[in-house]
Amino acid sequence: MTAETDGPDPTSSLLAFFGSELKRIRSAADVSQDEAAVRAHTTQSMISKVESAKRVPSEDLACDLDTAFGTDGHFGRLYPLVITYAYPSWFLPFVELERDATAMRVFESQIIPGLLQTEDYARAMLSAVRPDNLDDLVAARMTRQAVFERDAPPRIWFIMDENTLRRPIGGASVMRQQLERLLEHGQDPRSVIQVVPSTVAAHAGLAGPFTVLSFTEGPDVLYVDGFSQGRIALDSNEVAAASHAYDLLRADALSPEKSADLIGTHLKGLT
Repeated sequence: MTAETDGPDPTSSLLAFFGSELKRIRSAADVSQDEAAVRAHTTQSMISKVESAKRVPSEDLACDLDTAFGTDGHFGRLYPLVITYAYPSWFLPFVELERDATAMRVFESQIIPGLLQTEDYARAMLSAVRPDNLDDLVAARMTRQAVFERDAPPRIWFIMDENTLRRPIGGASVMRQQLERLLEHGQDPRSVIQVVPSTVAAHAGLAGPFTVLSFTEGPDVLYVDGFSQGRIALDSNEVAAASHAYDLLRADALSPEKSADLIGTHLKGLT
């Protein structure tokens, strides 16, 4: 059995309040995290992370918790509030699309893609803009990575500019762990990681980061990142242009093997 720890201040955010309510109700029922996980069809780790406000609960989990503890829709009613606070309203539709995608093509020019970020890297990167809800933003970023834990994870192609490897966000120690994460994830058979080297002066991604998502049914969808917020594009011509740009990026990028070598070189350069 895993040791349990005290959670965050329940008044600090809606995510922390959800976690505190789960712990309060679970403790009142004299149910361990392990037993709660069995009842709610999840893992002890997820129960622990939700209680400590390190993960955003899914709608299914909220409903399962109500069933597990007979709380008459209490967690289900909290879920919309939590999800609205954890994700900006303009970003939530993309998160929902990301959960359903069967394949993704991701390009980043300045930072490591969110799906590949370590928690420390994400915290250091997100803290740069001094948000009021930093803890919730980090939890939301880490929660998105659950796509890798699906029964049928999506196939994801990551391309990033070499600039992303050179910017030591969080310092050498944090960046070292981040680059190690890239090398580790590059071994996943459902993921491809490529780097566009700095020797390529101009490439098709200079306009900024974007993601093309594919689904079992329906057309591809484009997500374009921006300064204040991103946007989802459904226009077939714009999606086709993004797909073409991605093909050009793949042509300019190093092979996955040589990309891993370049990541390793940057890793060795950290002191």
